[in-house]
Amino acid sequence: MFGFLQGHEPPAEPLRMNEIVLAYLGDCVYELYVRNLSVEEGPPRTRELSRLSAKHSKAGYQAEALKRLLPELTEEEEAVVRRARNKKITSKPKNADPMEYKAATAFEALIGYLYLTGDRERMEKMIRTALEPEQEE
Repeated sequence: MFGFLQGHEPPAEPLRMNEIVLAYLGDCVYELYVRNLSVEEGPPRTRELSRLSAKHSKAGYQAEALKRLLPELTEEEEAVVRRARNKKITSKPKNADPMEYKAATAFEALIGYLYLTGDRERMEKMIRTALEPEQEE
């Protein structure tokens, strides 16, 4: 899936990176993964593809995904999630409960962290696990 990312040199210490930067990057990587999956498995109409992508990107969906992932996390991954979830919200989230928003940010930070560590297999496993309920429908 992410073959074009090979050769990417991860930062020296992704565990110490700003959690908002990790979430920003994780949001991008997750969105790309979801869009690619939608194109591969979804209906060919653009409107439907956009709807599916938006559904997976909502804070509530990502917060639920994080709940499913928590038992599988390593200590380092738990630390990233905890830092991101505990980060003070400086702006009012749109269309999301503040707690869901924090959990979604933590989920995105986790994906960003995994991307930066270069562990594509682990990152893709986490994303697939996050999407499992949708794939069963």
